[in-house]
Amino acid sequence: MLSFEEKQSIIESFPELTKKEISLKRLNYHFEESLYEKTIVIEKMHPNGNGFVYVGDLLKYEELANDKGLVNIRDFDEKSLREIIRDSINYLSEETDIPIEETWVSRDGTILKLIHDQWNWDIYHQNNLEESFGTREAAVNYLHDEGFVLKK
Repeated sequence: MLSFEEKQSIIESFPELTKKEISLKRLNYHFEESLYEKTIVIEKMHPNGNGFVYVGDLLKYEELANDKGLVNIRDFDEKSLREIIRDSINYLSEETDIPIEETWVSRDGTILKLIHDQWNWDIYHQNNLEESFGTREAAVNYLHDEGFVLKK
């Protein structure tokens, strides 16, 4: 587990974040350029190592996030901490992505669409959402496991 000072050093290596002291020696780090009302990226960072990073509804963190979209970073290593902070900043700074759409076909001719829209990779059959993934890799693995190939 990283110490409070190590976490603080990593967090403060992101120049787009602004530190704000709150009660009980805790710190919040704000992303003032957020396109949304939510500006706090790191919430209630405490000298005991506890702290939370806002990830909203990013599927990538769905199993870790609480109902407020916060992930406890107490046991994160440096790489994981940097990644989740970058993901949070990206989440708060992207209004919308231009959707990326791919066509996948099975041997029997079934067509699925893989669409990256904002933060999720969604698989559609006709207009019906079949599955949703937090990463392209997970979606592609699923498609391959189901016998689909990318149509060129």
